[in-house]
Amino acid sequence: MNGPWAEARRLLVMRLDNIGDVVMTGAVLRALKENLSGASITLMASPGGKEAAPLLPWVDEVLAWRVLWQDLGRLSFDPARELELIGALREGSYDAAIILTSFKQTPHPAGYACYLAGIPLRLGESKEWGGGVLTDEAPSVPDELHQVERNLRMIEHAGFRVEDRSLNIHVPEEARRTAAELLEARGVTAHAPYVLLNPWASAQARTYPTHRFALAARLLAAETGWPVVVSGTEADRSRSGELLGALGDRGVDLVGATSLSELAALVEGARLVLTNNTSTMHLLDALRTPGVVLFSGTELEEQWRPRDAPHRLLRRETWCSPCYAFTCPYNLECLDIPPEEVAKAGLSLLAEVGDRPAAVPHQEGTCA
Repeated sequence: MNGPWAEARRLLVMRLDNIGDVVMTGAVLRALKENLSGASITLMASPGGKEAAPLLPWVDEVLAWRVLWQDLGRLSFDPARELELIGALREGSYDAAIILTSFKQTPHPAGYACYLAGIPLRLGESKEWGGGVLTDEAPSVPDELHQVERNLRMIEHAGFRVEDRSLNIHVPEEARRTAAELLEARGVTAHAPYVLLNPWASAQARTYPTHRFALAARLLAAETGWPVVVSGTEADRSRSGELLGALGDRGVDLVGATSLSELAALVEGARLVLTNNTSTMHLLDALRTPGVVLFSGTELEEQWRPRDAPHRLLRRETWCSPCYAFTCPYNLECLDIPPEEVAKAGLSLLAEVGDRPAAVPHQEGTCA
């Protein structure tokens, strides 16, 4: 590539949303490293999103920050905090900033912060006029475009070459070892088949009813003879009792026991993953693990669904979709799917992919 972007040696890549959004930056980060092999990349992410950084081997540094323009009303009025952000960006001495956003977000607040910090090159995609905040403004693409593709088209606008448009992550070897030890301590031996159930999401409107997930998982366990490994965050522990009780001796409790990297290792080793539209969906896509996704009507499927992993995506059509709501006022009609249908989808997918063995660990330093 030619032009000023070819001279950049310190790049700031900003993705300030949730874990799944940061996981989906992998394709862009890989392409940037392939084009600028000697450059250093700093990933700026939210405090939650930074947990995905160990899965992205193209990142050299991480800057975690909760920014005002992504806040949902929790941050206090504190201009000094925003001036501190400008100072932190200035201290980074970045040559360029790449601002990754979803179709409904604007890059201009982040671009203006980078402008004030003296970052000379600033790339974003915008639907509205932003004056001189961005030095390179990619034209808006259709809202329906997949998020990974949206990110890639933006950097292509700046002249970066993209050879691989797929989503990939790297599972750290230490995370693989820890996940294997956790499973073995609970009776699941190395490379033994299991179903991974990740039954919760951060928003109620994207969460398939827990008792239905439990029944679907039990049906799958009865047909396959495999245990059901249940994952979740520490915050999910208080609501895990009923589900684990319903699974009985089929269930393997790892709720609150894993880091994000260790969860990725569990996804990598699973024969089948059951999940909502959440970060686990992006992990299974990046690792090519078969999955059944209960995808609510909160968002458009084509923007976020798996592209590379074998999967079944289940949802009921409703008039209110996409609603972008955190809480559903209509009894989750978009997820009114019988557990038997979920189990049937899982068995159909397993028959399609055949006897897929547990993932063979890659050598350290390579990408999954």
